[in-house]
Amino acid sequence: MNIVVKEKSGKAIQQAIDEVFTHGGGVVALESGIYPSGTLYLKSNVELHVPAGAVIQGYADCNLYDDFFHPDYPVTPENCRKALLVACEAENIALTGNGELNGQGPLFYDRNVPEGSFYRRPATPRPRLIQFFGCKNVTVEGINLIDSAGWSMWMSNCRNVHVSKIRIEGDQRMMNNDGFDIDCCCNVTVSDSFFKTGDDCLVLRAIRRNSSDEFVCENVTVSNSILNSPCQGIRIGCPSDDTIRHCRFSNITFNGRGTAILSQHPERYLRKNCTGYASISDISFDNFDITANGFAVYLHCTEGINIRGISRLSFNNFRINSRQPVLVQGHAGALFSDISFSNITGTVADETPLVCRYVKNLKLDNVDLSGCTGEIKPTVEPVGNSWETFEL
Repeated sequence: MNIVVKEKSGKAIQQAIDEVFTHGGGVVALESGIYPSGTLYLKSNVELHVPAGAVIQGYADCNLYDDFFHPDYPVTPENCRKALLVACEAENIALTGNGELNGQGPLFYDRNVPEGSFYRRPATPRPRLIQFFGCKNVTVEGINLIDSAGWSMWMSNCRNVHVSKIRIEGDQRMMNNDGFDIDCCCNVTVSDSFFKTGDDCLVLRAIRRNSSDEFVCENVTVSNSILNSPCQGIRIGCPSDDTIRHCRFSNITFNGRGTAILSQHPERYLRKNCTGYASISDISFDNFDITANGFAVYLHCTEGINIRGISRLSFNNFRINSRQPVLVQGHAGALFSDISFSNITGTVADETPLVCRYVKNLKLDNVDLSGCTGEIKPTVEPVGNSWETFEL
């Protein structure tokens, strides 16, 4: 069953989705125009097609969005359960077209700040654009996700996800407007896409919702994409996460004020009653062009945080122009292992181009990095009475 929505309202979109779902599935397509909306629910076997010229515009009032609750979903980042487009335990769903979901994100912030500063976060929650939980066979293709007030797209516990040719762009003065957060998902592909955000562009997480079950993020492939952020292009895990493994990033361009690739495990990211748990392994990064004011690669675990490990990460065919060095640093209680760099070239605007500490089986093959700058010390005059100090 196919329905074309002509009335310019979120209510009309939801009525069409419900009707198509009741009849076994089909396509809900929008005409050109702006559709003001609160929370919409995408349901099994329904494709929501938003063509060029059509905009689903989220309300600028958080009270006009629903709170999403699920018994297997006791925690929520930033204490927010609100989103513009929600799907829960749905199968065979799709969001397609070259149109736009717009969250009007800056309207949720205090923008009365000095030039160049981040906006001030409000005390109230800020809705995401997309939040899918426990879904299977998901397609997101061609869509533009603009100015999300919170994370742009968060998928948790989803399987068989295909994302391609999307554009995620947000005012870079907003905080926490991540691009795509992939949490406890399996079999995810992201390709041919563009991300420009104020926070992380792409995030792999395995957020634990209890201490007894296993939570895994695996088999994620990202390719042929462009990233721009003052924070991170790619973030891999936080210290209280579970297991992230078997992922690949290839043919990526990062150009931004932040760090291109980061896996950071500081005390401030620990969950309550947790001293560290994350296990990150078997992840490859191939063919990257990086221009960064921060680090090209930053892998770091703070002493006293006992993650299970970071191992078998490979970085191949990198071209780097960064302000900070490539850094890989575990500690005596959390050794990193089997980290490899091959065919790495470029320039680091620092006196030390590569820093590695507490790494077991570090492999370097054809690494050609130049450290270019450092503090020039005053000229030293000879002192003392050594025979070496005789006058020339």
